[in-house]
Amino acid sequence: MDPVEAYGRVKSSILEHHKWFDSSLPMIASENVTSPAVRKAMTSDFGHRYAEGWVGERVYAGTKYIDEVESIAMELVKRLFNVKFADVRPISGVVANLAVYTAFTNPGDVAMALPITKGGHISMGPLRGSEGQFIGGTAGAVRGLDVKYLAFDDHNMNVDVDKSIKRIEENKPKLVILGGSVILFPHPVKELSDVCKSVGALLHYDAAHVAGLIAGKQFQQPMEEGADVMTMSTHKTFFGPQHGAVITNDEEKFERIKLANFPGLLSNHHLHSVAALALAAAEMLAFGEEYARAVVRNAKALAQALHDEGFSVVAEHLGFTQSHQVLLDVDALGGGHRCEKLLEEANIIVNRNLLPWDIKRGRSFKDPGGLRLGVSELTRLGMGEEEMKEIAKLYRKVLLDREDPKKVAGEVSELRKRFRNVKYAFEEGPAYEY
Repeated sequence: MDPVEAYGRVKSSILEHHKWFDSSLPMIASENVTSPAVRKAMTSDFGHRYAEGWVGERVYAGTKYIDEVESIAMELVKRLFNVKFADVRPISGVVANLAVYTAFTNPGDVAMALPITKGGHISMGPLRGSEGQFIGGTAGAVRGLDVKYLAFDDHNMNVDVDKSIKRIEENKPKLVILGGSVILFPHPVKELSDVCKSVGALLHYDAAHVAGLIAGKQFQQPMEEGADVMTMSTHKTFFGPQHGAVITNDEEKFERIKLANFPGLLSNHHLHSVAALALAAAEMLAFGEEYARAVVRNAKALAQALHDEGFSVVAEHLGFTQSHQVLLDVDALGGGHRCEKLLEEANIIVNRNLLPWDIKRGRSFKDPGGLRLGVSELTRLGMGEEEMKEIAKLYRKVLLDREDPKKVAGEVSELRKRFRNVKYAFEEGPAYEY
């Protein structure tokens, strides 16, 4: 392929992607859409510049406005989460987690988290599993931690407190991590904080998925419940750019986090993303509580509607969810891979996901038994509970009634015509304009 052809094909593919998402239902729980102002900041000249080090202590010139913006970003994040210290330099949630590992552990130390099969994130995982199989999780593969697992209650879709306390007492970890990539309900921060203190473990809450709900005061407040540090990505329920942050109330811990980020893990830290984060944080302060309330309301409405349409929705006895996520068990419908592809043909974008009981059923991450649905992006587009009922009917048509997905895609497109602009922003505008 010659350069001119490649140039044209890339530009065309970007354009087609935007057209596709402008007529689709984006329901991946780890994604969201930013406001026009935040997107514009991502293309600013900040993206061409360097600002190594801390604000006011840079090793590059030309950063006076960059310093101002980064200072504002830190102040806004501190206000959102009611904490004393915030570092907004991590370029992702995984890097934020790695900063905590670097600051507070040494290779070979024991860390404890949920396994990936029970909702833990790959960044919390070990190098290898109990049977020697390669996992390659950040904690094990990059930091060299000896990762042990907290106990999980499959029925209640949460950490098993009593069993986890015993495991923490037995293993005496340096680090205990709560939060995860599947999180329907608040995790037991308060319940585990005392045992963490008793064994000298740092209690780390990974808020990658629920940071926006925490900022919007519609989920648990980990820093008030006993967490020592909290990490996050800033592009899921927190509707900003793909970036990360670490927060704490302890000055000594914060100094260690700062040094872990620079010079430890980062040189430049994607300054255009910091600018975009500052704008998104301002939007979150102004609109975040209303938005987070709508997200949780929509997730509950979607879960109930899917249940009413005949789907197996996880955790019915607990009201399905208290977050932005809904978990479907589609084992009887051919599995997650098949259902994901059928929905994609109908322009409904979701991701297949392991369920806690999938390994016992002989399933794997390649073809798990579940679908993880998220409503964060649809909510940002202005959809509400009535639209969640419409969407549940579209799922039924594709997966239960086995209608032609291409036909259903037309109905998806019609629904989306009513919801084209980003809401909960100072400057509303087209969501997928390019």
